[in-house]
Amino acid sequence: MDEILAYLKEERSEEWRAELRKSIKVKERTKKIRVEMNEEDPDVRNKNNIEVNSGLTEEQAVLEALRCIDCPTPTCVSGCPVGIHIPSFIKKIETRDFLGAATILKETNTLPAVCGRVCPQEKQCEAQCFYTIKMNEPPVAIGHLERFAADYEQNSGQMGVPLVAENNKIKVASIGSGPAGLAWAADMAKFGYDVTVYEALHEIGGVLKYGIPEFRLPNSVVDIEIDSMKKMGVKFITNFIVGKTASFDNLRELGYKAFFVGSGAGLPRFMNIPGENYIGIFSSNEYLTRVNLMNAASDEFDTPVMSGKNVAVIGGGNTAMDSVRTAKRLGADRSMIIYRRSLKEMPARVEEVKHAQEEGIEFLNLNNPLEYYADENGRVNRMKVQKMELGEPDESGRRRPVSIEGSEYFLDVDTVIVSVGVSPNPLIPASLKDLKVTRWGTIIVDEDTMQSSIPDIFAGGDIVRGGATVILAMGDGRKAAAGMHKYIQEKVSN
Repeated sequence: MDEILAYLKEERSEEWRAELRKSIKVKERTKKIRVEMNEEDPDVRNKNNIEVNSGLTEEQAVLEALRCIDCPTPTCVSGCPVGIHIPSFIKKIETRDFLGAATILKETNTLPAVCGRVCPQEKQCEAQCFYTIKMNEPPVAIGHLERFAADYEQNSGQMGVPLVAENNKIKVASIGSGPAGLAWAADMAKFGYDVTVYEALHEIGGVLKYGIPEFRLPNSVVDIEIDSMKKMGVKFITNFIVGKTASFDNLRELGYKAFFVGSGAGLPRFMNIPGENYIGIFSSNEYLTRVNLMNAASDEFDTPVMSGKNVAVIGGGNTAMDSVRTAKRLGADRSMIIYRRSLKEMPARVEEVKHAQEEGIEFLNLNNPLEYYADENGRVNRMKVQKMELGEPDESGRRRPVSIEGSEYFLDVDTVIVSVGVSPNPLIPASLKDLKVTRWGTIIVDEDTMQSSIPDIFAGGDIVRGGATVILAMGDGRKAAAGMHKYIQEKVSN
């Protein structure tokens, strides 16, 4: 196998490499050990925003690609919400056609460098890998390879722009520039539409910018992907709140024929316990937005943010991990996760929990806050916590946390970040009286087309799901683009 790798490094034609690839037996491929992602030192990275995962080398990427056995029926593809043809791009990496791999990725994925970093591949494509299903072995590192190919293209100076059809002069718009809106916009541009994306905030990217810290997803990576979309003809308008700055009727008067709503789930939830309004208690949305999008961690900006020495983050998801690790980087002596279930039940990605533990984050599992207390200035300084134990499984399948009577204790804190979920952004539903929504405030859509109760309005992402992953939101965006294209073409033909 090492001899074959040496041949693959030689300057040979793609045809020669493809023939060599065919000669490698499945038995040889399955003997290879899954590559480990290179990471920055925990005691260095937890003091700054340097990206934790540093990517694969070319040799690591080729060796990992060699593990793919090129299944006749690639089950991994069925696990990808945007339908990347995974074996095809991995074959390109194996034969060292790294730019070709990036081209294949971008046929169906608008944001491969983003998805390679933040998507839960272990629950999606990698969960459907041959190694996982048939061999009970670690799957091919599809996410690592996706990131490698996308980063290689970004660093090569040869960024390819996906082909778009001739402009058909039909105007369509997205409300929101998060992953759902961006995926929708890219596909609509490929169909030939005149695409505009309206964003309420001052930067494009939605949750990719305001919700995910730089140490997990650098803004520069997002910006390069967005620049590629601009070259496809997609227009972006910031600081524009549809429903306030202008209504849908105003936009229809400007000639827009259909709309995609990807306004997300930016309304934070709290626990409604005593003292929750004290100074120093944030929602995770506010805390991360101040730091990530408004540069509160930088001395060059005046955005205020309180991040004390004893910081407690309530919750166990990826956003909680982002918050607690951000607090550590802002100088907290104790940066703690308080979660009412055990480590095993935490919904956060295993990788994020591992990174947090390495960085010195304290995990107070099977604990739940009951009340907050404050000093004479109204700043939180203490919290009452109760210990929990796990009972029978609830409707989610996880064991229900049950309080232990008499187990209450006090914990010194000067900042609390509540990360117990979010609700859909209510602005769009409130501005459209004929729009049908669920009792949770999510927009009701046709599951196949993502069309809402108002025919020219489609929706996807968190405003429909109530909270989901980047890649699921992108899958919604792609499905909505296909549904909208069909809807418009049928109207035009009639």
